[in-house]
Amino acid sequence: MVQVLEHCNAIAMLYAFLKTLHVLSIVVWVGGMVFAHFFLRPAASALEPPQRLTLMHGVLRRFFTAITYLSLLALFTGFWMMGSVAKAVVQGGGEFTAPVDWTVMALLGTLMVLIFGHIRFALYGRLSKAVTAADWPAAGVALDKIRQWVLVNLSIGVVIIVVTLLM
Repeated sequence: MVQVLEHCNAIAMLYAFLKTLHVLSIVVWVGGMVFAHFFLRPAASALEPPQRLTLMHGVLRRFFTAITYLSLLALFTGFWMMGSVAKAVVQGGGEFTAPVDWTVMALLGTLMVLIFGHIRFALYGRLSKAVTAADWPAAGVALDKIRQWVLVNLSIGVVIIVVTLLM
């Protein structure tokens, strides 16, 4: 009996640890999008195109590197937590049905990761080529596309947060 309780305690601690990692990864991701979109971008607009686009390119490189790992961590931890609860319910003789907020979170979170993949690997690639070539008009177009898609992802992230907090 003691071993069973210790095992349950270990699973609960792992769940709490993964949930913490999950929430922190989302905080950094959504918070970073808010910062970049509403604070950094407007402040950087006072700079001349070569300086502004070089700055944004460097900031986004660092941010996108972190978000590549954090978005995958959020997916992994989210699906692990859902799976562990489903497994426990089924092993306990119940029938698992994911709550609506979990389903919304999983679907929209996956969509956010896919959109981020497009931003990171397609749009940011265009920005990098243009900045390297000092093609400032092309870099400006690429950065504006990134801004538009970041706003989409930010909106989805806010919807996820609101849905999970209200349900």
